[in-house]
Amino acid sequence: MKGLSAVKHIVCIASGKGGVGKSTTALNLAIALQKIGARVGLLDADIYGPSQPLMLGVPPGTRPRVFDKQSMEPVMAHGLQTNSIGYLVEPETAMVWRAPMIVGAFNQILQHTLWEDLDYLIIDMPPGTGDIQLSLSQTIKLSGAVIVTTPQDVALLDARKGIEMFRKVSVPILGVVENMSMHICSNCGHSEAIFGSGGGERLAQDYGVQVIATLPLDLSIREHTDAGTPLLLSSPDSPVARAYLELAETLVSAVNNSAIDATAPRISETDD
Repeated sequence: MKGLSAVKHIVCIASGKGGVGKSTTALNLAIALQKIGARVGLLDADIYGPSQPLMLGVPPGTRPRVFDKQSMEPVMAHGLQTNSIGYLVEPETAMVWRAPMIVGAFNQILQHTLWEDLDYLIIDMPPGTGDIQLSLSQTIKLSGAVIVTTPQDVALLDARKGIEMFRKVSVPILGVVENMSMHICSNCGHSEAIFGSGGGERLAQDYGVQVIATLPLDLSIREHTDAGTPLLLSSPDSPVARAYLELAETLVSAVNNSAIDATAPRISETDD
């Protein structure tokens, strides 16, 4: 086991505010990447509110194996290599920590988890633009960030701050995911843009990035998330599952294109 040196691409899933479905998107994206043939890890970086253990269906009390009182073996869940502060504390424990303790805990989990030959490590970031985001961008080289938002203006306002933050620390924006974009009634089939429409596209245009997915507001997503049975495994042929698979394929292309842009020679003209 090698740790971060065994990871090809590190992608963080971020949002400007909570409640936009960032963690659910991170989980289903990780499963979707696995479904299309990648080896995937999932790191829950939300120290204050870790939710991945529940959504992964990991039994309460599960702890990672510890080596040399420092390094941790990932917890396997649905074929994913995973880690979370939620594995190390009781579910009801409130993390009443100041910023240095939070950053220290995050760096411990990030750098001392023994990841094994991963194509992608998906990092479920805490909401906002705080200490963990800054520490991550300064500690390791990221392949890029995905910004998750809902279409309404209050979410878009905070999503802009997230994009600005990552740009300031030179992390590529791989794209915007507009979550909860449309609700389709399970009884009558009527579709309604409950949170407004076009917000993600306007955000992407303003910053010269692409919308890499528009995901629905769907009851089955919530049900499978709460039950710890990811949608792509429980209902792999559903329209929602296909939407996540398309997101995974688009993300792979975005990561590859970003890597090409980063290594391409820069040609400039002079008067000489």
